[in-house]
Amino acid sequence: MNKFHVFLFSIFGLGLWSCSNKDTIGIAGEILNPGNVKVVAFYEGDRKLDSVFLSDQNKFKFEREATQPRLLTIEVGKNRYPVIVSPGEKLEFSSNLQDKPEEYKVEGSALSALLRDFAPVKQRKEFLEDSLQGDFVKRMAGKSEPEIESLRADYMAQYRREMVSFTTQAVAFAKANQNNLAGFYAMSILDPDVAENELIAYADGLGDLFSDNRTITQFKEEIAKLRKLAIGQPAPEIIAYTPDNKTVKLSDFKGKYVLVDFWASWCVPCRKENPNIVRLYNQYKDKNFTVLGVSLDNNPGSWMRAVEEDKLTWTNISDLKAWSSDLVLNYRIKAIPASVVLDPSGLIVAKNLRGTDLEAFLQKTLPSN
Repeated sequence: MNKFHVFLFSIFGLGLWSCSNKDTIGIAGEILNPGNVKVVAFYEGDRKLDSVFLSDQNKFKFEREATQPRLLTIEVGKNRYPVIVSPGEKLEFSSNLQDKPEEYKVEGSALSALLRDFAPVKQRKEFLEDSLQGDFVKRMAGKSEPEIESLRADYMAQYRREMVSFTTQAVAFAKANQNNLAGFYAMSILDPDVAENELIAYADGLGDLFSDNRTITQFKEEIAKLRKLAIGQPAPEIIAYTPDNKTVKLSDFKGKYVLVDFWASWCVPCRKENPNIVRLYNQYKDKNFTVLGVSLDNNPGSWMRAVEEDKLTWTNISDLKAWSSDLVLNYRIKAIPASVVLDPSGLIVAKNLRGTDLEAFLQKTLPSN
């Protein structure tokens, strides 16, 4: 915490800055009714830049050297506010934590004002996410596993529909602000599982814009990783071993539709999904479809017992490195169960299908007779 900022503020007060410097950015603010909040923090992405104490008048001041516009987040208690400050700009910020803290005020930065105007769109997205999750948890009580899976599929479909609407709004906002950080902010909060194509197109359109901006460089790096696993891209090669130590490659399965199922013996949701995959495998295995089970186990005994108990009669492989496996990075696996579906040429045609979603895909894709 920078107590020197507090000292400066007590001398100069809100709105009275030191000598103007075109290579600095500044934010001065007032937090009305802060309650127990004593500190205001500043982030760039996930990186905390600084934090300052509120003065006795509930005011704060932040300054930092900068040679380019910076997309920052002001954190006040549980509230987070995005702002963009360019070199030479002095942003004035205020928020009332007791009375509608989401309706904050900004002056002195046109781009920050754009983000404030976009805030209701983002707030509606977050409200819908919280509402859907809360309603799902409430309605799943007392349901059987098949009923819960069906309910989950319904909610995921509704989530995707709602996020498509948000994606459309965010993309339109970004197009209207394609040459500034406000547009970037709108794109950066999209769900990659819903807006994969839009994010890739946006990253391509950036070109060399903001080439010196660390946050955008990281964004481009993440999109480059996302692109490798996008629908229509060739699946990264997998080389691992069967329980009897035979080497198997994913490319060996070209010519068929393949569900590559990432799972583990200790993964309860994976084990609960296995009967559904077994049923669909038996139904479609003679229609140019197969499954490749890829385990993230590190205990061969547990893995082989689970294969036998769950009657996984398709090819099963593992490098027995669990989360240290290169597959975790190559396929961007953050949780299991996870999956991709490949067409006969080895291109990714679907991702993370489970339950009724997987069944619907197979019914649509594979011949019915």
